[in-house]
Amino acid sequence: MRPPRARPLVGSPDIKPLPGMGHNGGPPLDHVPEWGTGGIGNYFIWKAASDKAFNDVSSDTAIRRARKAEQLGLTYREYTLEILERGRYLQVEDKELIAAIIARRKP
Repeated sequence: MRPPRARPLVGSPDIKPLPGMGHNGGPPLDHVPEWGTGGIGNYFIWKAASDKAFNDVSSDTAIRRARKAEQLGLTYREYTLEILERGRYLQVEDKELIAAIIARRKP
């Protein structure tokens, strides 16, 4: 015979209330998925393309970009995105553009 399990007290913070009748125990309805509130659309296609663009570079290229980004005060992702979107390799003289990129950062 098994010994009885110790049960937490009813008012204990460890106990979560049981879901009500008709609740399937799924995720809350206010959950926002990784792709946002719109439809899923081409999310996985864009995610794969983004991963390939940012992660499928040689180590020498990644190191060079990271050093240049650090010199300009940008992140690796911001610097690489500028290259991929506009085909432009930022220089120290591009102060206005660099300031605009930094201003777009989320806090």
